[in-house]
Amino acid sequence: MRGLLVGRMQPVHKGHIEVIKRILHEVDEVVIGVGSAQTSHTLRDPFTAGERVMMLTKALSENGISPSSYYIIPIQDVECNSVWIAHVKMLTPPFTHVYSGNPLVQRLFLEGGYEVTVPPLFNREFFSGTEVRRRMLTGEDWRSLVPESVVEVVKEIDGVNRLKHLSQKEIVKKDCE
Repeated sequence: MRGLLVGRMQPVHKGHIEVIKRILHEVDEVVIGVGSAQTSHTLRDPFTAGERVMMLTKALSENGISPSSYYIIPIQDVECNSVWIAHVKMLTPPFTHVYSGNPLVQRLFLEGGYEVTVPPLFNREFFSGTEVRRRMLTGEDWRSLVPESVVEVVKEIDGVNRLKHLSQKEIVKKDCE
């Protein structure tokens, strides 16, 4: 059996890895959809789809998860929710079960006839992309929230400085309005 997990992974954190491990106890393979693949270089979505795929690949390897048990597929958003499932199905290997914490994704796949499970959240107050990005901006410890391999990717792409630079741009833009 193959399951689907869709998430923005901005950035990949330890909570994502724990969810994937849990899913792999229920299915043979998991399709990991990197959502909002067209979006990057914003405060909410600072990393490109390629960077997030790299983070995921390295983090899954670091955690001993076999490449034969997952597929990583960037998935762009579609403006029309009624065709989004068809769009996802076109991009991914077949799947029978969907895992999502997003109510809209849950609803769309339920209406599409799929079994949907809300994955367990792991220390959500710490393991969330919003918290990791907030800590990157404020200079607090964010490294303990992500796998070591993700720390290395963020360093390689100068991700913290990108986020800080984007933050300044947003502040200047708001001041001008």
